[in-house]
Amino acid sequence: MDEVEVVVAHSERTTLRVGDMFLKVDADQARIDVEVEAMALAPVPTPEILWHKPHVLAIAALPGATIGRLGGPSTGSPAAWAAAGAAIRKLHEAPLPARTGGAGRSIAALTAELDTECEALVKNGVLPADLVTRNRQVAEAALRPWTPAFTHGDLQIAHVFVDGDEVTGIIDWSEAGRGDALYDVATFTLGHEEHLGDLLAGYGTDVDLDVIRAWWSVRSLLVVRWLSEHGFDPFAPGCEVDVLRSRM
Repeated sequence: MDEVEVVVAHSERTTLRVGDMFLKVDADQARIDVEVEAMALAPVPTPEILWHKPHVLAIAALPGATIGRLGGPSTGSPAAWAAAGAAIRKLHEAPLPARTGGAGRSIAALTAELDTECEALVKNGVLPADLVTRNRQVAEAALRPWTPAFTHGDLQIAHVFVDGDEVTGIIDWSEAGRGDALYDVATFTLGHEEHLGDLLAGYGTDVDLDVIRAWWSVRSLLVVRWLSEHGFDPFAPGCEVDVLRSRM
């Protein structure tokens, strides 16, 4: 072992890489419990769990590399995106877990959270009022009834590993549970709209694109302040604020 690599670190959780092992330290034990349970149930490749103790989860490194990252180029081929789409569809068609996940907030709860956040973004001068207002209008399409699916709940592009055109694993399951399938699809393609068609080639095209776009606005509006307060930069090129600007 040459070094300990800090992968992600903020006040809620930290992920370290030590050789071929990742250590996740979480202030909320419930998130670790959800992650362990979800990986056991998910019908898609997940990391091997080496061990877990209170507030710490150790998992094995996955082969390959992430399909890309928000704010950067996608390193995955169209075939890799299609393979990811097929894996996501397989997850969504699996038997439902008992828990409600991060993608499963009720319409009323999500509407209230979104309205509160939009007001704060404008009041605190974080984003221009016209940008917030336009994206709140776009977001309305996501606030509709949906059929529960087994969702990852935080399916960022950096959470899916591929080797060539094969998905080798999906990580970070702490928000998994029952939820809106299109939230996962939108989260995965956030900032990479150009690859939505490739993803749907594997996932299937029976999706409402207006809802996907609405979830892009919802997710971006809800995380801008949190990211800024936790050491991340949503204003970086290709990241959440650019996603919001693309809807203007």
